[in-house]
Amino acid sequence: MRSPTFDVSVDNVVFGFDGEDLQVLLIRQGLPGEDMGEGRFHMAVPGDLILPEEGLDEAAARILSNLTSIQGIYLKQFFTFGAPDRVFDEKDKEWLTKIRRYPDRRVVTVGYYSLVALADYRPKPSSFASQAEWCPLNKIPTLAFDHNTIIEAGLEKLREDVVHKNIIFELLPEKFTLGQFQRLHEIILDKTLDKRNFRKNVKRMAGVIALDEKQAGVLHKPAQLYTYRQRD
Repeated sequence: MRSPTFDVSVDNVVFGFDGEDLQVLLIRQGLPGEDMGEGRFHMAVPGDLILPEEGLDEAAARILSNLTSIQGIYLKQFFTFGAPDRVFDEKDKEWLTKIRRYPDRRVVTVGYYSLVALADYRPKPSSFASQAEWCPLNKIPTLAFDHNTIIEAGLEKLREDVVHKNIIFELLPEKFTLGQFQRLHEIILDKTLDKRNFRKNVKRMAGVIALDEKQAGVLHKPAQLYTYRQRD
């Protein structure tokens, strides 16, 4: 039987919100015990080849866990990336010779995005990730392969989903302010929203509950806290 002429991988775009900024989880490529040199290889979103016996969802969860130790989070498949010229930088070509049996083989990638309340997840690098860290969306550097394009596509899909679904609550802490909720919408949708109309609409949303609590430990006037409880 002929061996396949391409491999299949999964790349995970993990979005996190810290109350102020939308951030993306990135890894620094590097092998254990080997001096990779600061900045020698690009940073990347967590991704790797799927195993022959794996389904895509199973692979997405395993790869994220293997590289960042993050488990049990929301994962949504959003697009497939199959351009033949996805590897165009010499740094990336060199990196592939270190970790791939067939470094020149074409790779088709299935993109997943994930949403987390950033404070609930502390990534820990492992496998060929020498670092795992959160990076503000507006400060993403030049990444490996076509990973900048993958993040942009994930964000575009997130924008579509936020309009029609309540998945945005995956990014919020259990208790949040309306200011945080509005800021998160504005970052994702990339536009300014009218404060009065936004709050009026939020208070009509099913599942959004005002708590008899206010922020603690803030320098400004404490804002009222809200929570979201999904209804059956």
